[in-house]
Amino acid sequence: MSKILVIGSMNMDLVVETERYPQEGETIIGGKFEQIPGGKGANQALAAAKLGDEVEFIGACGDDSFASRLKASLKNGGAKIDNIFEIEGVSTGVAVITVDPEANNRIIVSPGANHELDLKKIDKIKDKILEAEIILLQLEIPLKTIEKIVEIASANNTKIILDPAPAQKLSDHILSKIDYLLPNEGELDLLLAAAEAENRSEKIEILLNKGVKNIIVTEGEKGVNFYNKEQTLHLDSLKVKAVDTTAAGDVFAGAFAASLIEKNNYQKALDFAVKAAAYSVTKRGAQSSIPDQNELNEFLAERSN
Repeated sequence: MSKILVIGSMNMDLVVETERYPQEGETIIGGKFEQIPGGKGANQALAAAKLGDEVEFIGACGDDSFASRLKASLKNGGAKIDNIFEIEGVSTGVAVITVDPEANNRIIVSPGANHELDLKKIDKIKDKILEAEIILLQLEIPLKTIEKIVEIASANNTKIILDPAPAQKLSDHILSKIDYLLPNEGELDLLLAAAEAENRSEKIEILLNKGVKNIIVTEGEKGVNFYNKEQTLHLDSLKVKAVDTTAAGDVFAGAFAASLIEKNNYQKALDFAVKAAAYSVTKRGAQSSIPDQNELNEFLAERSN
């Protein structure tokens, strides 16, 4: 039994540094190139495992060399990987990422096997969903799969955390069952049609009225804003020299889940997640930027000195 079950994507990130982004039809010379394990689901599972315990990741990969490296990264970080589906003849998901000198990134994802995580496969791991205390989801797997997972988990009164990325409009049926919705600023805008709301407060009110219990909007260096029907909170981000922001949101989500299940206090979980995300942007890559508890403690101790 795993307290936290993360169901989602696993990708190999192909990362290249660039002084600037090429114009249409232009070729430029880039800088350092790396292959780094990633995928929003796998990133969040690894963060939850390194900063907590009893975490399992379920996803789908191809039968290629990327798959073994991605599995090893998760296993070495403490996540259970016994229920990853290997799809023959399909490539493991890949993300092509460019990172500029200001640590901004642009990402193109080729989903590959991630889109093979279908309803039949969810039937096979239904018991895992029913056993978990928290289900952590993202939107890099098919939406029908997300819908089924949410249906099973909500019927069992399991807490559901959804990071709505890549952003798309979600049905009221899904939204009504989400305990914690974790969009960034841009994703919040895309969750609702433009005609539905004109400003932030209207968007939040609409989502809460649709049944979302808690909304956490991450805004990078501007911090984090939390909303539910009883209160609104703001947490400042830690001021750090950002090197690469690629997996900051994933580290935030995984750390939030890990702390929430340990302390059962969302305010403490938010504070912990902000600190973990701050650490991650000081390192390059996705999973290579995820701290364990000792690394995070050392980082915070250095800042206090």
